[in-house]
Amino acid sequence: MILPRYRIAASAIPGAGRGLFLAEPVAAGRVIIAPDDVRKVYKWRELRARPDAAAALRATVRWFEDCYTVTPEWPDECYINHSFRPTGLWHLGFVFALEDLPAGAEVTVDYRHLLAPGQVEEFRDAHTGEPIVGLPWSESLAQTSAQLHALTARVPELA
Repeated sequence: MILPRYRIAASAIPGAGRGLFLAEPVAAGRVIIAPDDVRKVYKWRELRARPDAAAALRATVRWFEDCYTVTPEWPDECYINHSFRPTGLWHLGFVFALEDLPAGAEVTVDYRHLLAPGQVEEFRDAHTGEPIVGLPWSESLAQTSAQLHALTARVPELA
């Protein structure tokens, strides 16, 4: 579920296609995306064994540990693009605003937290040219937890 008003439009990120843009300002630390319709999670080995594995992997997101969702119908949340300098923090399926975001800002997250450990994204980071490689769960959870803690500590109304 996308909480603020938004629009889908051409992304400013080269090669990204369309992106999700805020139609209203969102304060730092506020939730932009919250999970609302997770019907099934799969283990990585289950995903790889599917007859449609190649197509399914393009629509796969890690939620936690070795548990992934597959969303081939592409809800609007799927238009959040990757950046190593994201505007949003992906943490356990939630996306938090990393800073005060004005209306018109494109919502981006670091895809390394959504991929399986060692999984290499089909494209590279548009700004750095570096590969996007999934992080181990423990590293991803440690990083996003520390970022969320730092974010809530500096935003008084969230502390």
